[in-house]
Amino acid sequence: MTLPFKRIDWTQPWLAPLAERGVRWQSAAIDGYSIYLETLNADARSMDITTGRGKPLSFIAQDDLPAGASYEAHIAATGCVPTRHNLHDFFNASIWFQFPRIKAALNARQAAQIDALGIGPTRGVLRDALTLFDENAVLFVCADPALSDALRDFDWRTLFVTRRADWGVRCEAQIFGHALLEKLVAPYKACTGHAWIVAVPPGYFSLDDSKRRVLLDERVAKTLLDHPPTSRDFAPLPVLGVPGWFPANEFPPFYDDTSVFRPGRRHRG
Repeated sequence: MTLPFKRIDWTQPWLAPLAERGVRWQSAAIDGYSIYLETLNADARSMDITTGRGKPLSFIAQDDLPAGASYEAHIAATGCVPTRHNLHDFFNASIWFQFPRIKAALNARQAAQIDALGIGPTRGVLRDALTLFDENAVLFVCADPALSDALRDFDWRTLFVTRRADWGVRCEAQIFGHALLEKLVAPYKACTGHAWIVAVPPGYFSLDDSKRRVLLDERVAKTLLDHPPTSRDFAPLPVLGVPGWFPANEFPPFYDDTSVFRPGRRHRG
């Protein structure tokens, strides 16, 4: 049970933003399930984080979710996040601390849909889009529309080679989806996220990491609450193509693999 936790490598660039808290949580998870939950809840009590309906965040064992209760509706109504002793839920909890407003916005939207439509055999279009964001989103933060266009148009050569020097100063990627983070514990070339484009002013890239997170958290949460997302709002992003994230991508032929960096639509107009 603890072996997957031991495999987390906090030096990986996509995990480094979570490392300060994550190293402690990893140690607690290796020590045992109850110790792990106690550690999560101690951190939650020290933070002003609420779920979709303003309830203080806490974490409970998966078995404490009442029979027949909906996961998202329970979180919204009680603040309690059912949490298993596995990597998937480990990273879910991590993102509650990293981007609490976005997580609360997703939870509020999910709970409202459950109130309106109930729990059926399928989630429905909106809940599918919300789940896609929650599980697999990458925030593609960008101060240059040409780079956003390159992403939308599958123009990998422009995005990753021609404009490579612009990464970190005109655009960046931040992993949000906890299922994607789980996959990236054992990364593979075809690992692909669903990029959610966040337009920012150039001054964003002069901010420190904590201020960047606050800005993104507020901006994306507002967008999710104001405008129901759809699956068409995302663009595929092979995450190991991000400059600086994988040694092999330092060589341009890395991006010639069309099974990963697939050709697609090109810029219209």
